[in-house]
Amino acid sequence: MQDTLIAWLTPLPRWSLALVALAAAVTVHGGLKVLHIRLRRLAHGRFHLLNVAALAVHPPLVCLVWCYGVMVALYYLVPGALGWQPTIMTLANVIGVFLGFWLFVRVSRRVIAVMDRWSDTRHGYFERFLAPFLARAAAALFPIFLLFSLFPLFVTSERFDIAIHNVTSMLLIMSIAGVLVHGVNIVERALREHYRVDVADNLAARKVHTQIAVLRKIINFIIVLVALASMLMLFDRVRQLGTSILASAGIMGVVLGFAAQKVFGNLLAGVQIAMTQPIQLDDAVVVQGEWGWIEELTLTYVVIRLWDWRRLVLPINWFLDNPFENWTRRTNDLIGSVFLYADFSLPLDALQEEATRIAQNSPLWSGAVCKVQLLEMTEYNMQLRVLVSARGGGDTFDLRCEMREGLIRFIAREYPDAFPRMRVIMPDRNSLHGEREEDEPQQRHAPSGEATLTQTPEDAPAEDRTPNGPGPG
Repeated sequence: MQDTLIAWLTPLPRWSLALVALAAAVTVHGGLKVLHIRLRRLAHGRFHLLNVAALAVHPPLVCLVWCYGVMVALYYLVPGALGWQPTIMTLANVIGVFLGFWLFVRVSRRVIAVMDRWSDTRHGYFERFLAPFLARAAAALFPIFLLFSLFPLFVTSERFDIAIHNVTSMLLIMSIAGVLVHGVNIVERALREHYRVDVADNLAARKVHTQIAVLRKIINFIIVLVALASMLMLFDRVRQLGTSILASAGIMGVVLGFAAQKVFGNLLAGVQIAMTQPIQLDDAVVVQGEWGWIEELTLTYVVIRLWDWRRLVLPINWFLDNPFENWTRRTNDLIGSVFLYADFSLPLDALQEEATRIAQNSPLWSGAVCKVQLLEMTEYNMQLRVLVSARGGGDTFDLRCEMREGLIRFIAREYPDAFPRMRVIMPDRNSLHGEREEDEPQQRHAPSGEATLTQTPEDAPAEDRTPNGPGPG
């Protein structure tokens, strides 16, 4: 039948053959449109997958039909004396391969979306992480290998062969780099779900999160750097430039060493922090008089979320060159202190009982320490310190506030006369003049009175001084 059709079309004029090619393209396009409309009606029901497939393959198929229709028409319309017919068909085949690549990408995206929805309902590591990763790796690498295998069948020109080989090689390098980066991210996600930080004892989990956060950035940076270098080495001019640089490696090495000193210094500092972990994610630290939590660790800087929601950004090597306070280095437990000033008449046993009651009723108390101590006695009052323990700097600060407010209410309610007071002896009014009038009747002088004044020390003791923001002391 094919030979009969060719024998029937051969005697026809070339312009009529071009019209036949265009008419065939219009006919196939119309058939695809009708089929697409019918399949779109199956958006709901058991044939929903057919609707999804129709939405995925319709645009590439239409473009493929018109590509070959137009190219075949040009094949017959261009005069044979020019000798462009082989080039036109080669170009048509190349465009067709790329359109097939586009079709595969659209279908694979739908498959990956279905795979992701399926994996979200599973609990095993293979179903949740490995199966979607394998689907993405196949979707990224299979069409590239298909291009490598199909192009030699269609491309006959050496110039086209070199250009297309460079393009496909760049696509292959990009695909491999993307698969490796996605694999590193998948491993990080699996480790993050295995080591959870939303639990009470999350010290080991925060160590792992700190390591994988820094190492993921370093590995991805190396992958992207190697991929870019590999793509540039595909071109002869860049390869010759690399050879020239290697020839003068001594001088260039010194120049690049000075130029990239800070970059590599930060990179090495990031690796050292990931291994030794002087700081971890969500650590409570005091840096430059500011108190906050480690919010983000990158290869070049560290972001600290301060207690008032400001962000302090420091270079990562700062933490290797300068001292700082880390309140959650080994454990989250902290002891906060509350200072009170009271009169000597305040019973300490009752104050201890009230402090214990307040701590037991608070969900912030860790249950380790709750103690009232008499620090110092002056000629006016006594200085008390209440020690209470909590988990984390934020909980410690909130528990200190609760303890301070509760004890002040208790003293005001049960022992209102026990607030700090200052005793002043008031001299006789007439003694200020040095003599007493003779005609003034003799009066008995009232005993000197007492005036109570609330005293607030002007300078807090050294142990009460805390950094800017909430703290344990």
